[in-house]
Amino acid sequence: MNWVEQATGLGPEFQQRFFASILIIVVLSLVRTLVVHVIWKHTEKAHTRYRWNKTSVYISFVLGFILVGRLWLSGIDSITTFLGLVTAGLAIALQDLVKGIAGWVFVLWRQPFSVGDRIQIGQYRGDVVDIRVFKFTLMEIGNWVDADQSTGRVIHLPNSMILDEAIANYSRGFEYIWNEIPVLVTFESNWKKAKQILLDLSEKHGADLTTVAEERVKEASKRYMIFYTKLTPTVYTSVKDCGVMLTMRYLISPRKRRGSNQAIWEDILVKFSECTDIDFAYPTQRFFNNAIEGKDCTTETQSPQRD
Repeated sequence: MNWVEQATGLGPEFQQRFFASILIIVVLSLVRTLVVHVIWKHTEKAHTRYRWNKTSVYISFVLGFILVGRLWLSGIDSITTFLGLVTAGLAIALQDLVKGIAGWVFVLWRQPFSVGDRIQIGQYRGDVVDIRVFKFTLMEIGNWVDADQSTGRVIHLPNSMILDEAIANYSRGFEYIWNEIPVLVTFESNWKKAKQILLDLSEKHGADLTTVAEERVKEASKRYMIFYTKLTPTVYTSVKDCGVMLTMRYLISPRKRRGSNQAIWEDILVKFSECTDIDFAYPTQRFFNNAIEGKDCTTETQSPQRD
């Protein structure tokens, strides 16, 4: 290596450490590539491939950091001392990055969410499509799009938010959400008949999930204080200014909410159109005009209801 020393001015000890570092990085990269290739060859599940790909990256990075670090800091024999010094230095100089790494470690340790889960964190909602050391990525839902459907936007959020913001997970624990559809009928309508129609429709579209949901509740109760006394679909009755409000309530998978709403509303429109004693209600306004002498004239206008 004399020619290298003459060309670069670097001593033999530095050269040995440098080439050893390159060798460590190359070996770890080859091992990681081989592991990923084997996994991709034996499974076509996207979630499994993603998990192994990410895990191999993290393990390679940690091993490389430790091995190369000890190689260059051979005077520090204790790995605990080495990691302590590095951690202290990072905490002072790179507070935001350290907070992001802490959030990433929290996700790996406590697993408040994982790739594929639908979550809400702060004002952001979406499906988790990627988790990295400093950030995680959501496929946004909601916003200007109704019924929690995708907007098509990808949002990159820092992992530090995990430590500062509340996280709502649609996919963990209970795994289902309660969906409600309010239907307003006039006071003159046969509201009992309308309620029975809505109850039959809610059972048609939501009863098949009841048995599955009961099993999920039992499993979730082992970890969380989750309990429900009634999981079957139901219809609640209340009175509004311009009619009787009948609210359907049933279980649904978070990703099927909009399709379920559409199917139920189409059935409601068909069923109500067959009943002459059931009418939808909407706000009305009555104006009195006393300008015509000897007559008490009134006009009534109607405006469509907005849910």
